[in-house]
Amino acid sequence: MDSIEPEQTPFAAVSAHTSRIQRQYQAWLDKSTPYVPYRWLGTVGLLMIFFARIFIAQGWYIAVAYSLGIYLLNLFLAFLQPKFDPSNEAIDNDMEDGAAGGLPTKQDEEFRPFIRRLPEFKFWYSATRAIAIGFTCTWFSIFDVPVFWPVLVVYWLILFALTMRRQIQHMIKYRYVPFTFGKAKYTKNSS
Repeated sequence: MDSIEPEQTPFAAVSAHTSRIQRQYQAWLDKSTPYVPYRWLGTVGLLMIFFARIFIAQGWYIAVAYSLGIYLLNLFLAFLQPKFDPSNEAIDNDMEDGAAGGLPTKQDEEFRPFIRRLPEFKFWYSATRAIAIGFTCTWFSIFDVPVFWPVLVVYWLILFALTMRRQIQHMIKYRYVPFTFGKAKYTKNSS
């Protein structure tokens, strides 16, 4: 006897189609992973298009641009910070044995590599997605809010300067460099 197959419901069809699109999108993201400079050039290009859109629209999209700037600053700070914060470990060590902890400073201490709190790919992906959302918001008049923009710009600059100063002091205090340039590179001796 032939068994009758149940018809596919509309929800199952949409779910299957959405799943296929998500797999294709993830495949494109996976293929773009090794092309770091090109990804960042695309993001900077998208940011320039965002600024051009605001300038050409002659609108007051300062609230959108300010929100985007705060979010990008937050992402950048997470990118600069180590995943395991030495100041938190120092507090934990102080509570346990009464001695101040920190990064290794002598040869006999354990080496701990710098691991970012926010990896580069996630930083790029979140920044690009935020810029795209901000660009989309500039096409709707509800986000065209008249704001006295010099106050927001000055506030953002002060916020940037203070947070970067604090981050640089943290980097100096715990002796870590979040970038690979400027670090010693060792080569194999061919003796």
